[in-house]
Parts: sequence; C-alpha cells; structure tokens
Amino acid sequence: MKKYDVAVLTKKGFFEPENPDWYAKQAIKEDEFVLKALEKKGLKVIRTYWDNPDFNFSEVNITLFRTIWDYFNRFQEFSAWMNKVKNQTKLINPPEIIFENIDKHYLKKLSDNGINIPPTFFINKGDRRSLKELHKEFNLSESVLKPCVSGAGRHTYKLSQKNLFQYKEIYRKLISEEDMMLQEFQHNIYKKGELAFMMFDGKFSHAVLKKGKKGDFRVQDDFGGSVFEYKPSVEEIEFAEKVVSAVKPLPVYARVDIITDNNNKPAIGEIELIEPELWFRFYPPAADLLADAIIKLL
Repeated sequence: MKKYDVAVLTKKGFFEPENPDWYAKQAIKEDEFVLKALEKKGLKVIRTYWDNPDFNFSEVNITLFRTIWDYFNRFQEFSAWMNKVKNQTKLINPPEIIFENIDKHYLKKLSDNGINIPPTFFINKGDRRSLKELHKEFNLSESVLKPCVSGAGRHTYKLSQKNLFQYKEIYRKLISEEDMMLQEFQHNIYKKGELAFMMFDGKFSHAVLKKGKKGDFRVQDDFGGSVFEYKPSVEEIEFAEKVVSAVKPLPVYARVDIITDNNNKPAIGEIELIEPELWFRFYPPAADLLADAIIKLL
C-alpha cells in the first residue's frame, strides 16, 4: 500500500512561501479547495512542488497537476522529470495528453476534427522568413504571435503592419530557439473577452468570463485582466463538451477557452489540459467533482 492516495502539485514558489504576493495567495487558495475536497472523501493527500528533490513519487497512487505555473519556462526540465515519474505514479492528466497539449500544434488536430479555431499558421524553428514576409504570405493585416509551447502570455504579441519592425529582432531570436505560431487577430476579444469552461470527466461544471484591461487583448490576470462569473447558454456548453470529447483519452479535467471569432462564431482559443486555473473559488462544488473523478481512478 502506498503512503498517499493523491499528491497535489504546485511550483516551488507557491509551496509554503514566507511572504506570498496576491498571485501566490490565489494559487494556494485554489489548491486548498482541491485538498479539502479530496480529504473530505477520506483520501490521504499531500501537497508538494513538482521538482521537489526530497519527495518520493513512488509513495503516491495519483499525482495531480495543479498550480505548476513555471513548467512552460522550464519545458525541457519538466519533460525529463515527467518521463521519470510517470513510471512511479499515475499522472493526471496522463502524459500522452499532456505532451500533446503542451504544444499548440494540437489546435490543428482540433480543426481537422471539425472544431472551429481562428486562422492559425505554424512556423518551424529555424524558419528564415521575416514577419513581413509571413504576413504577406498568410494575408494577415493584424495577428497574434506566440510560441507553440507557452503559458501565461509568455512572448505573446499583437502585430500589425505598423509595428512589425519593432518585433523583428525578438522574433528572429525566438524562431531560432523554438516553433512559433501566428493567428489572425480576433477583434471581438476587446468587447466580448474570452469564456473559460471548466470540465470534469467531459462534463461542464462552471464558466467564467475573462476580460483584458482597457486596450489590452491579453485576458490573463498577470496582465491586469479581470474575471467574472458567467452563466453560459446551452449551446455554449454543448460546444465546450464537443471540444473535450474530441480529446482521446478523455481528460479527467479540462478548461476550454472560447472566443467569438471575426465571423461572430464560437471558436477555440485553447484547451488547457495540464495545469489550468479552474476558478474553484467561483464555484467550490467543482472541487468535489474533481475529487469524484479521482475516486473513480482509484
């Protein structure tokens, strides 16, 4: 018998910090909802950070990714760690889902399965075309540039014909190091923001509306964005559930981010399957739904 049923993973900076800032406090609070829900089910639970050298993951049945919000800045290290511990504990979501979801190329797979996404163009590492050449080739007047492996708005830039030269050097550096992507800019993001749908075992739990600060297309709170409770329509819920059902195997938890595209149709911004913020503080019963899904696995 293993020592723990579930390990809830965070990053080192969120693990018992002496003077937590608002962001760390928020992460800790979110994790507490999960810990309490699991403990309420009678499970033996521990919280630790994913790269804790003193923690033995062989002592845990299920390891649950939660607030590991530094993995995208340490991708190679995280991948090596995950390949090691996947043989010691059951990772949730499972590695095959995570490795695919880490790279935004998964959007093409969703598109091939009939899921609407904004026009998206992938650029391989080492590509020598300039931003100006790419915009001409893809017929883009305004776009969003981002790495294919990213998170929390890392190196995400809004481009237009007027400012391409400003990003010439940073793009040249980025494309020499990693795959990048260009998406046609979706103008409704300013007015309508982005919807986030929380899903457990493929079923809808709750939703929030994320809006950027005035004049900013980035909705993350890292950049001053705000989050509001949101009551979605039946059609919106059905769209989100259709997206999750396209993922195989079905994820234990998922966050489906939906925007309104330039044709006023719902489109996928992204689907988060690794460590999405799930806003349990907006709907605490969702933590019980996650706990129920974990119980099924155990």
